[in-house]
Amino acid sequence: MVRELLKHLFRSPATSKYPFEKKTSFKAVRGRPVWDMKRCTGCRLCFRDCPSGAIEMVGKGSEAEFKHHLDRCLFCGQCEEVCPVDAIAMTDEFELASYDRAGMIIEFKR
Repeated sequence: MVRELLKHLFRSPATSKYPFEKKTSFKAVRGRPVWDMKRCTGCRLCFRDCPSGAIEMVGKGSEAEFKHHLDRCLFCGQCEEVCPVDAIAMTDEFELASYDRAGMIIEFKR
């Protein structure tokens, strides 16, 4: 055990000081989705295909508005894949914790 201790004594730590030293995220990271409401046609495909029910539509057609529940979202990217007009994009934001559930609902309005 002493031999192992001496071997690792002068090495740098294997962990990072996370909240203070943040690393850049990878290109393939799927963070929270955002809607481009100018491109959205209100086809309801993202609402129908969301496996966790995190997308709520208010209204119909081109007047539809969205509520995205971050506390339900799986960040699977299914909404982005199914959108025919590419109105949904996955960002690299992944630090989305909040102390209240009201802060976990994002509204996209026209």
